[in-house]
Amino acid sequence: MYVKKECIAMLLAGGQGSRLYDLTKQIAKPAVSFGGKYKIIDFPLSNCINSGIDTVGVLTQYQPLALNEYVANGAPWDLDRMRGGLTVLPPYQGNKNSEWYKGTANAIYQNINFIKQYNPDYVLILSGDHIYRMDYKLMLEQHKKTGAVCTVATITVPIEEASRFGICNTNFDGSIYEFEEKPKVPKNNQASMGIYIFNTKTLIEYLEADEADENSSNDFGKNIIPNLLHNGEKLYSYKFEGYWKDVGTISSLWEANMDLIGDEPVINLGDQHKRIYSKNTARPPQYIGPKAKVKNSLISEGSRIFGTVENSVLSGGVVVEAGAIVKDSVIMDDVVIKKGAAVYSAIVDADSVIEAGQTVGVENAPKDNITVIASGSIVAN
Repeated sequence: MYVKKECIAMLLAGGQGSRLYDLTKQIAKPAVSFGGKYKIIDFPLSNCINSGIDTVGVLTQYQPLALNEYVANGAPWDLDRMRGGLTVLPPYQGNKNSEWYKGTANAIYQNINFIKQYNPDYVLILSGDHIYRMDYKLMLEQHKKTGAVCTVATITVPIEEASRFGICNTNFDGSIYEFEEKPKVPKNNQASMGIYIFNTKTLIEYLEADEADENSSNDFGKNIIPNLLHNGEKLYSYKFEGYWKDVGTISSLWEANMDLIGDEPVINLGDQHKRIYSKNTARPPQYIGPKAKVKNSLISEGSRIFGTVENSVLSGGVVVEAGAIVKDSVIMDDVVIKKGAAVYSAIVDADSVIEAGQTVGVENAPKDNITVIASGSIVAN
């Protein structure tokens, strides 16, 4: 039995994340560790429950095992509901065809029946690979007030970076008159965040038309949004002014982790009114040895520190032996950094071992020159 919902969320979490290189060879980008004790997908899932949205379809595709196991029944985010809750939606074989998700719009199209069973008035489309906290209720309230058929969340980005995004050109009232997907010469710097609210009827109508178009890329930014504007539909921009980071590159992932540390971090995860929930691994408390030196760092449960850690983020179960140095780095679960080893400006993925006396990375390296060590690696002579 399905209960009608005012708004449900569809979370696109099947991305390969090829620009994260070794970090996503075996897992999807939303399953990548972040901030010591989180996964990237924790952020949109937490935003949903904090915004009163209790029905979320998670669309998976690339390397789904780790992600499916992590989200499971949605309990850590209070999404283990009898009516609604979290549902994993992989590609499936129908009686007429069987195919991978061809694009963001096609992924939603293949799950129209999931949407219809809740008969929602509105559908919230989300991406599973961004770090941010957002109250979707406020966006929904604006959507209703303006009478839009689609509202696009936007954020101001540096003009020199605007060509990496879909750009919304708007009138003074926030209505969108033009959408440019990654323009070479952007007209402004209001970038789409990949977050949309649609009236359900309009969404289904345009998804079906898009699927029938053999020349379509089946993408929201390239096809659905431009088609809406071409047909004179009412679209509005919702300007978001909080922290938001697309962590689709090594440098952006490293930088977002660095934004968590400091006396006044750029993104503060300690706000109890907007908590970010995650799966609890039930590790023992961390241990800081009597001769250890820890400065401006996040150290997660189960870690044992005997050496020096500065300006770094350490996930659970990390061991830093005596004489070892970790600076300006992100160290993921169960990494062992042995005696006398040094790790500088690096991201070291889970279950890796840096053998005694080895050096990883370059001290004080710029953010576009971060060293990456793949999961399960052994760095030795």
